[in-house]
Amino acid sequence: MSIIQEKTNQAIGILKELNIDLWLTFVRETSGVRDPILNFIFGPEDLTWPSALIFTQSGERIAIVGRFEAEAVKRLGVYDPVLFYDQSIQPTLIKTLEQLDPQQIAINTSKNNVHADGLTHGLYEILSGYLEETSFADRLTSAERIINALRGRKTPSEVARIGQAITVTEEIYQRAFDFLRPGMTEKQVGEFMHSLLDEYNVDTAWSYDHCPAFNTGPDSPVGHGGPTDLVIEPGHLLHFDFGVKQDDYCSDIQRMGYVLRPGETEPAAEVQRGFETVLKAIDAAVEVLKPSVSGQEVDAAARGVVTGAGYPEYKYATGHQLGRVAHDGGTLLGPAWERYGDTPFQKVEAGHVYTIEPGLMVENYGYIGLEEDVLVTENGVEYLSVPQRELILIQP
Repeated sequence: MSIIQEKTNQAIGILKELNIDLWLTFVRETSGVRDPILNFIFGPEDLTWPSALIFTQSGERIAIVGRFEAEAVKRLGVYDPVLFYDQSIQPTLIKTLEQLDPQQIAINTSKNNVHADGLTHGLYEILSGYLEETSFADRLTSAERIINALRGRKTPSEVARIGQAITVTEEIYQRAFDFLRPGMTEKQVGEFMHSLLDEYNVDTAWSYDHCPAFNTGPDSPVGHGGPTDLVIEPGHLLHFDFGVKQDDYCSDIQRMGYVLRPGETEPAAEVQRGFETVLKAIDAAVEVLKPSVSGQEVDAAARGVVTGAGYPEYKYATGHQLGRVAHDGGTLLGPAWERYGDTPFQKVEAGHVYTIEPGLMVENYGYIGLEEDVLVTENGVEYLSVPQRELILIQP
């Protein structure tokens, strides 16, 4: 069974669970603006004319597409019937809705999750115009909860693909740490990691120029930026943020090294303290992370360890969902900040895959950030990445 078939079967169950009669994905010219949910319910192909993909909680899977795309949609083996039109989708769409008579029509709009907000404003106006003279005009509702569940609850096939991406990422990390030496620049190490992508037949999990993010020492800017011309020196913390995309699914892992100074056999005490604080923060998050807790509760556990140790709080969420993209939307392991909407208050579910990534600065040495990828199970957490528990030491 393909992942599309798995996910469309899952969609029917989610509609039943949420008691939503009908879910409508309405698109056009997807080569220009692509609804993020299409890869789950349709695949990578494009739709040209206005098209409607319809699921109902009673099990119907109906596609209404332009005449010249109907055969390709039939070949997916997902939609039956596949209806087509020539001049306007409106008559067929209205007739289909009249036959189904849904009390709620969920459409892809969302204030909280960009991956659930695929219906453009222009298409929303067109759809509203189609329904204006019908009883369906007042039955539209957000499909955010449907899409959150569909993207978030990973099937075994999805978890396996994420695991494959993680394995490749860990191998590239191992080779990068074996390669790097004091005197090299961040860019040189980043270029080496890029050179391995073709060998493993993978892409970067986010923007190529910014993946990896690599920071050596206290002067390297931390964040969504690429490697710089800064030189690796003794006494520097080395921080990496890197992930790959393999078979459409991503990894997202941070790793840490320390360049020993001449005569040192272990990291400076303040470096070790910072590293151990981050480990404790991850452990605290893992302890709380389980089905039914809110993302904010998990974030508070990790954040409290960092601030309780006397460090400033990090200015980002403790973790995010991981899947077809590195930041996969839905429940966020984050604080109650306005920019996150209500995602920190949403609930963790079994099948969710998260990153856990607290961090802190150590004055004069640089940034310490670890990021692990974990699967939420019915009983707690399963690590998908091999957690880093010790600093990787680089000889001077």
